[in-house]
Amino acid sequence: MFRFTSGQAFANCSGFRRRSFLCAGASGIAGLTLPEVLAAEAQSSGGPSRKSVIIIHLDGGPPQMDLIDPKPDAPSELRSPFAPIGTKVPGVGLTELMPRCAGIADQLVFLRSLVGADGKHHAFQCQSGYKETVLQSIGGRPALGCVVNHLLGSPEDQVPNFVDLMQGRPLVRNSARPGFLGPSVKPFRPDISDRFQRELEEGMKGELARLGDGHKTELKLIKELPVDRIDDRLALLKRLDQFNRALDDSGEMEAMDHFTRQAYTILTSGAFAGAMDLDQEDPRVIAHYTPKLPAGGTQSYTSEGPEAALKFLLARRLVEAGVRVVSISLSDFDTHSNNNDRMKQLGPLFDFGFHALVTDLQSRGMLDDVTVLAWGEFGRTPKVNAKGGRDHWPRLSMGMMAGGGMPGGVVLGQTDKVAGEATDRPVDYTDVVATLYHQLGIDPGRMIHDRSGRPHVLMDHGEVIGELM
Repeated sequence: MFRFTSGQAFANCSGFRRRSFLCAGASGIAGLTLPEVLAAEAQSSGGPSRKSVIIIHLDGGPPQMDLIDPKPDAPSELRSPFAPIGTKVPGVGLTELMPRCAGIADQLVFLRSLVGADGKHHAFQCQSGYKETVLQSIGGRPALGCVVNHLLGSPEDQVPNFVDLMQGRPLVRNSARPGFLGPSVKPFRPDISDRFQRELEEGMKGELARLGDGHKTELKLIKELPVDRIDDRLALLKRLDQFNRALDDSGEMEAMDHFTRQAYTILTSGAFAGAMDLDQEDPRVIAHYTPKLPAGGTQSYTSEGPEAALKFLLARRLVEAGVRVVSISLSDFDTHSNNNDRMKQLGPLFDFGFHALVTDLQSRGMLDDVTVLAWGEFGRTPKVNAKGGRDHWPRLSMGMMAGGGMPGGVVLGQTDKVAGEATDRPVDYTDVVATLYHQLGIDPGRMIHDRSGRPHVLMDHGEVIGELM
């Protein structure tokens, strides 16, 4: 079973009001449930026929010096306790928390000099490349996946073009939002919380509560409801709201039409449901994504356990089914206290999941078609605070990439002796997102129009990273 998160407050299918029912249609025929028979359909064994991107958000901001930029010669009060280790690329070192990625470093890109972070605790910049305030008066810049929906999507697609599986802060703060393109191109958000637990901070719980009791709506096809009955309901929706469409200037009616038609196609094809069903996966592949890590470190109540590695598998299954952009998250790198013990738990988990995904894609012949990117909203301070933690550090961030036909064994940028400042080849967030567009076959310099018809350059800042072409 899965659910789509609409971002709006809806009632359930039993006893809902007329308006609630109509709004729910914008998220995809509320109250209709996917049949077990569709959930059991076998997924195609072939690889994707089009380019795709998987974005892994390291929620909270990962500490660069504890993962990919070891500084063993830093002063003792600043340097990471995690020893540097060699990799498959001569002269390139990671920390001891990353042994698996060290073994495939010749296939990876290490972004050591990311600059231009907004310093905000969500994933918006990692989804769009831009700071939150840019074009805020008209809704802000759209997330990459929403642009892909806008340019390449169709209600007839059997799977969504953009699936947002992020949890925690990125979900609560609606990081993958459509911005000035309007709600018709927002992402599909299945609710995966039943399988992947991510406890929210107290403040996050308050933010989520303010969204309304019906923030998450189920999308299932009732066994007794044949497809022709769905057609009847679609016709009813159209008739009931026809008189309102000429008066609506919010874009919600347009979004309702789009999502209703797309939900119909998704419900009746079964391709998306099959991709979301991990029970259909080969047990050997499940084992490949199941960490066998020695117990160690401290898991914060907001951090995820070993089962989170299966999110990487879910992302692979979705792009294999034809989804163009998938976002997942791994929490919680917001290590204001007890950084070292928490990284003993989180670092190996990220190392395992990233390695499992890249090697799985490679074994299936998919790696050249799928670009994988892992990064966070900012880095962490070189100086350790009184609580043994590292605080927010927007002046320098880190990232890792793989696939998409990019060369491997590449290190972009150099940093000072404490991994606090970029000293060579700074790379902006907009540069990375421009590169993702290029990987998808979309010119980052092309024009797109907002909902009022005004033209905008898709990426008016940032350049495709030449070293990766």
